[in-house]
Amino acid sequence: MTTLLIVDDNADMRRLIRQVAAKANDLVIECADGDEVLEAYAEHRPDWVLMDVEMKRVDGLTATANLTRRHPEAKVVIVTKYTDDETRRAAQESGALFFLGKDEIFSLPKLIRER
Repeated sequence: MTTLLIVDDNADMRRLIRQVAAKANDLVIECADGDEVLEAYAEHRPDWVLMDVEMKRVDGLTATANLTRRHPEAKVVIVTKYTDDETRRAAQESGALFFLGKDEIFSLPKLIRER
């Protein structure tokens, strides 16, 4: 069983990511904003964090940096509509292991299962 933490302010996108990435026996935790990540990670210790970039209170890059600073073992995949080089570079600098555009979302299961 894999534990996933999905962080996205859009409930429909969280639902889509859950449908695409999770198997029936996976545990999926959801957060609606980056300010909820540290508490959810500490409580559930997910195998993967699937993080959006643009959120209302705390953006995903800041949340990723805060998370990986406190929990260096955290495996974060940035999943965003922003696929420019600057955002990719910022994601890597924040501590994310992988970066996917939302148009690449269907490659999530393979990435999660093979790593």
